[in-house]
Amino acid sequence: MTHKMTLLVLQLAVILISAKIFGYLVERYLKQPRVLGELAAGMIIGPYALGAIHLPGLEGSLFPLVEGTLPVSPELYGFAVFASIGLLFIAGLETDLPTFLRFSGVGTAVGLGGVVASFSLGTLAAYLFLPSVTSLMDPAALFLGTLSTATSVGITARILSERRKMSSPEGVTILAAAVLDDVVGIIILAVVVGIAKVSGADVGAGQVGVDWARIGIIAAKALGFWLGFTVIGILVAPRITKELKRFHSIEMVAGVALGLALLFAGLSEMAGLAMIIGAYVTGLALSRTDVAHEIQEQMHGISSYIVPTFFCVMGMLVDFSVLPPVLFFGIVFSLLAMAGKLLGAGVPALLTGFNLRGALRIGAGMLPRGEVTLIVAGIGLSAGVIGQDLFGVAIMTLLISTIIAPPMLVVSFRGGTGYKREVKVVAGQDLARQIRIPLPGGQIAAFMRRRILNAFRSEEFFVTRVDFDRHIYRVRKDDIVFTVVQEEEGLAINLSPAHEQFIRLLVLEEIVELTDLLDGLKKIGDPGSLGSDLIEGLFDDADDNPPPGDASDDPPPQ
Repeated sequence: MTHKMTLLVLQLAVILISAKIFGYLVERYLKQPRVLGELAAGMIIGPYALGAIHLPGLEGSLFPLVEGTLPVSPELYGFAVFASIGLLFIAGLETDLPTFLRFSGVGTAVGLGGVVASFSLGTLAAYLFLPSVTSLMDPAALFLGTLSTATSVGITARILSERRKMSSPEGVTILAAAVLDDVVGIIILAVVVGIAKVSGADVGAGQVGVDWARIGIIAAKALGFWLGFTVIGILVAPRITKELKRFHSIEMVAGVALGLALLFAGLSEMAGLAMIIGAYVTGLALSRTDVAHEIQEQMHGISSYIVPTFFCVMGMLVDFSVLPPVLFFGIVFSLLAMAGKLLGAGVPALLTGFNLRGALRIGAGMLPRGEVTLIVAGIGLSAGVIGQDLFGVAIMTLLISTIIAPPMLVVSFRGGTGYKREVKVVAGQDLARQIRIPLPGGQIAAFMRRRILNAFRSEEFFVTRVDFDRHIYRVRKDDIVFTVVQEEEGLAINLSPAHEQFIRLLVLEEIVELTDLLDGLKKIGDPGSLGSDLIEGLFDDADDNPPPGDASDDPPPQ
């Protein structure tokens, strides 16, 4: 046991250092997402590359090749599983249900179109180009179809934020459709995992016996678990967080939330579904509470270390020796998966109010693959449904789509509007009113902004900075949500008319207190005032008591 734990600690040390360095280099110099660098780090240091080199003092290599389905040790893969649970828990927290509901019409059409087209093309590609797949219901073909449906909303959201297009019609539709992609993709994953367990066949031989009755039960159970626990969680989560807030410790709230994510992940696995489904449902339920952003901030410290470990371990699973035979298939599959997203998401957008430019933007925004692709591929590999060759195809799809999608999305947003009608949309919020506070200079604006945010914190509001390039803050308590923006010439508060009176009153109190403070400072500086006398006395005392070593025989300056 001591030897295993020592080896695990050394492995995690090398993984974390390599993932962080490679992720930084890829993001800094190649202008690509960190996930690519973390995957590359795993490929380089894994058991199929440098990790196989024997090192003195270890009685072997740092990452010995383990016999069985997975090439890494159960301890290391268990750490990666924990990281994937945390990753999907955070993804659930970041899901904006109001945005999804408000734009459910167009978003549903775009999301379902992208899922159906990409899943169909991915499954068909496996059936046509892989000799081992003899049926469209082969679990390997279904897993590849599921892989092609995933969308990395994090990559797209980051690009939209940098281009200031987050609240545009295209941006809101992309985010709403990506939310639906995650939901439908997780349900499809649950069904495919169930089919793989039901069939229990030799995938390599293509012998798949499908029990449609049991598959229907699996699908109903997946939908029932998803809808049931989501609805119950959304209803119960505010009550749970309300009781936890009595302890006045956001650290404890975040810790209990993570514990619930692990609990429901285990229950999900016991129900015959994937653990990430339970984690995602927990995060989604808590996303409607007023502590969601605070839990995200607390989880950020953990996720910044464990999530790179997950991607790095996923990279270690790639066996380069099995890639050449499937290199052609990997390229074809990647292109078909991207075509499925472009056409499946773009055509519904074109039919629901967008022009060709807008449809291209939406299709390009749905292209990137990310963490969900790797999680699905890892589940398929660990279950023995797909082999190392098809896992490598999943990595190729992620790399190709993630490299192509960002520049395509950036270029597509050059030009005019992509919507046929002029419309202004604010994603996820009904902030129809604005309070503007003109202030003389940026320093006074920053000072006033801090006072206002602290005042709302004292009223048990939760304040979250949503844009680190600019001073934009989201303030939330129960159903009260508004934003505070620091501008060059003052502050702007975007709020709902229903809460305008309360927010105006609290802001007015801070303005009055600030005015009194400035008036007091002004009186201190007036000649003949008590404050002026105190200042003169302070400097007189300094002249009468010079510090040691400063004494001088020179006459005082005139």
